[in-house]
Amino acid sequence: MDASLVRRVRRFNRTVTQRIGALDDAFLARARPLGQARLLWEAGPDGCDLRSLRARLDLDSGYLSRLLRALEADGLVTVEASPADGRVRTVRLTEAGRAERAELDRLSDEQATAILRPLADGQRDRLVAAMAEVERLLSASAIEVAALDPRHPHARHCIAAYYEELGRRFDAGFDPALSISAADEELTPPAGVLLVATLHHEPVGCGALKFHGDAPAEVKRMWVSPAARGLGLGRRLLSELETTAATAGARALRLETNASLTEAIALYRSAGFEEVAPFNAEPYAHHWFEKRLTAPRSGG
Repeated sequence: MDASLVRRVRRFNRTVTQRIGALDDAFLARARPLGQARLLWEAGPDGCDLRSLRARLDLDSGYLSRLLRALEADGLVTVEASPADGRVRTVRLTEAGRAERAELDRLSDEQATAILRPLADGQRDRLVAAMAEVERLLSASAIEVAALDPRHPHARHCIAAYYEELGRRFDAGFDPALSISAADEELTPPAGVLLVATLHHEPVGCGALKFHGDAPAEVKRMWVSPAARGLGLGRRLLSELETTAATAGARALRLETNASLTEAIALYRSAGFEEVAPFNAEPYAHHWFEKRLTAPRSGG
């Protein structure tokens, strides 16, 4: 990693944490630090289960418990078992907690106004646009991609969402039983692999490979959640599939796709896939692509 880039990121972090008051024990001049204030906001007026809260904020359970105990001691929240499932613990704001959350909202608006007020109109627009871009890129950098067993709940979620989207977008709908198979055993090493992307521990995309010995490997089950689109995740998944295939010894990748998936077609073309003659009898395909792979460099 370029050391100058690392230094610039660290300088940005220092500037932001100081400007928003993250260094203060009393965030926004209230009697609690930023972590506690953020929990009040995230819990929301209707409450939230602790598992979702922990995943959303990327907090370990011990630290979350300490923050919640402090808020409970101040009479701002209660933590109790969910009426629907006693194994699930839920945090809810008390009346005092809702009042404190409303005050934090008011003060946060004032702080944002104070940041914008000294700037000219053009500078405000530039700052807000830059913030949106930073938020988008930070979200992209928080996505994790890993190989999962196709039977894992995250994998099941992605495949089900993939089927649902194809059924909605294809003119004649989509029946997996009529399509070329990509069953669990075909996406399990050594026959294949399934990559699943998660953001804050929630599944947001997937992509798979089927290996065929010396023949080209197949790309299957490429899907990105609408919530994660625009973050470059499709290209990242495709790149990681290429690397995985090359490392496994494949010298080419093949895939087919439907004409309605215009974004996917554009992605494949921009990633160096070339359109070729049909190489299978996939009933839902209108386009067939192939890309030659370069063998990975050996270490040493």
